[in-house]
Amino acid sequence: MNITVFGATGTVGRLVVEQALAAGHDVTAVTRDADRVTQRHDRLRVVQGDPTEPEVCAPAVKGADAVIVTLGAGRQGRVREAGTRAVVAAMHETGARRLVCQSTLGVGSSRRNLNLWWRYVMFGALLRPAYADHVRQEDVVTASGLDWTIVRPSAFTDAPGDALGELRHGFAGDERGLRLKVSRADVAAFLLAQAADPAYLHRAVSVSA
Repeated sequence: MNITVFGATGTVGRLVVEQALAAGHDVTAVTRDADRVTQRHDRLRVVQGDPTEPEVCAPAVKGADAVIVTLGAGRQGRVREAGTRAVVAAMHETGARRLVCQSTLGVGSSRRNLNLWWRYVMFGALLRPAYADHVRQEDVVTASGLDWTIVRPSAFTDAPGDALGELRHGFAGDERGLRLKVSRADVAAFLLAQAADPAYLHRAVSVSA
């Protein structure tokens, strides 16, 4: 497959790029700073530019079989919605259809999965701008008219894949016994798997150990 990754030098995006190349895919990595892409590969193309600008996004998604968005800016709430909006516009312009977007557990019906700390302290105060940006980002995706899937992972760890136990996904808001943690490697693998799997088409899927 031809896969375009936005946020390709972020903590999850870089793993998506690595795993996609290892699986034999052709990858276009979009980043603000090409020097941060340390990999070199015959099947890797690096596009440098601001992902919130459609004129940057359009050449990057042209010919893509799937586009994976892993945009983030820490606690700031400025990149996810704007970047995803530009990606969606570029996909409409070029005819790309499959969109897989990383959001966060806690948006929409998955808010019930959070404990009080995450619901009221982290997303209610400390990470409020980032949370609001994810909400707006999901609105852009669901209104896009594309073949989309939203992935809502819980809090990230740097543990190796499968180190936290069985990965749970597709659970409802009343799911209990969640660790509310997931490894970045597992999230990257799950995002990549959605590129060719229609099981969660037009759905927001929660992911956690």
